Amino acid sequence: MSEPLFETVPAEHREIARSALAAAFDSHTVEALRPVAGGVSGALTYRVEARGKSYLLRIETRRSPLRNPHQYTCMRVASEAGIAPAVRYCDADAGVAVMDFLQQRPLSEFPGGPQELAKALGGFAARLQRTPAFPRLWDFPLVVDRIFGFLRSSRMFAAGLLDGHAEGLQRILGAYRWDASALVSSHNDPNAQNIIFDGERLWLVDWETAYRNDPLTDVAILVENFAPTPELERVLVEAWLGYEPNRTLRARLVLMRQLTRLYYSGLLLSLAASQLRQAPEPDLAAPSPDEFRAAVARGEYVPASQKTMFILGKMCLAAFLAGLSMPAFEEALAIAREAK
Repeated sequence: MSEPLFETVPAEHREIARSALAAAFDSHTVEALRPVAGGVSGALTYRVEARGKSYLLRIETRRSPLRNPHQYTCMRVASEAGIAPAVRYCDADAGVAVMDFLQQRPLSEFPGGPQELAKALGGFAARLQRTPAFPRLWDFPLVVDRIFGFLRSSRMFAAGLLDGHAEGLQRILGAYRWDASALVSSHNDPNAQNIIFDGERLWLVDWETAYRNDPLTDVAILVENFAPTPELERVLVEAWLGYEPNRTLRARLVLMRQLTRLYYSGLLLSLAASQLRQAPEPDLAAPSPDEFRAAVARGEYVPASQKTMFILGKMCLAAFLAGLSMPAFEEALAIAREAK
């Protein structure tokens, strides 16, 4: 493969890119390599034209001690189940993969609108959970506790501002029964950026956070992102479960949604941690989801920027605090304690 083909790849990653493409394809069939916008992980992504088809080359750039060592195993399992795009080559040690490229359509174009999308997503979660179980990595409640502990000690917010969150988290952890024998394959980040609609069906991408987890984790994230009404929540959950949930499962879902809100607040705010701030944030004022979407449409927030990550993190903190004040939260705690 000619050197000009790799001119858009940073010099320190060119050999990895060259080796991956040589292994995935005949070295004489790669016709083009063009960068494409990626997510917030920092990975390098390129559209590859080869053999008359399009593929995606993805190269990791962050190799922290907290990196998930099982992500490529999980991606392969999901690919073999038709949940993730077909994997043509991967090297976990080098942090590189070549997979089919997906032409993306807006989720708003999904046939049947939000209700059919919610139904499809519930079924999608069920399919993933029926795959051979992913490797175990961390216990999710402990992950949330540690992420929030880091956030609270970071001095990003004024002293005492997150005390209510800390108290609420401990109440949830004390009530939620963690059953290690019931863990299933989980993506752990099925937000709108990681769900691709190709005009015909859905796919899940970006498996950095995948490992064996509580069955409700992915469901709670899907409900939070795609089921803003009780009716849509019912459709999604019943499509996942196959029948109407009982009161214990509904209560556990309320609590898991709270855990995932705090989880995302920590992830998003840690990505924004290097944003220069003159002083700790004095309040938790944040836009509503509708206000945020309108601001994005006006160009006030740039996707994946530190400013945007910070605002989204504050929105998650605000949603968690609002959830604590809902009557359904106290009821869920009581039911979960009874079942524990």
